[in-house]
Amino acid sequence: MHEYPITQRIVQIATAEADKAHGRVTGIDLVVGDDSGFIGESIQMYFDIISEDTPCAGAALHIERVRPKLKCGACGAYFERKPFSFACPACGGDGTPTGIGKEFYVKSVELEVDD
Repeated sequence: MHEYPITQRIVQIATAEADKAHGRVTGIDLVVGDDSGFIGESIQMYFDIISEDTPCAGAALHIERVRPKLKCGACGAYFERKPFSFACPACGGDGTPTGIGKEFYVKSVELEVDD
């Protein structure tokens, strides 16, 4: 349910861009990390509802998922954690959490502008 207000904000951001350019939104590229706390499918569902009667109506929402990665303390490699393990696949060292996978932002807004 917390995807509703964040989806409202996405529509507000895209609408502001469309208003500045005197156009309409044709697409929004969104980056969502798996550990961000947001679910892409829920954002898509709310987007379809919230964007009605806005410059975003009918726009495509492209969601780029970012899988979480650990960083090996021994060799510095970044890797995706396997279930029940923090071991680096390159050297066997212990991995520690990083910020990778917690991203959440509007990457770009695609507009159609009348000439």
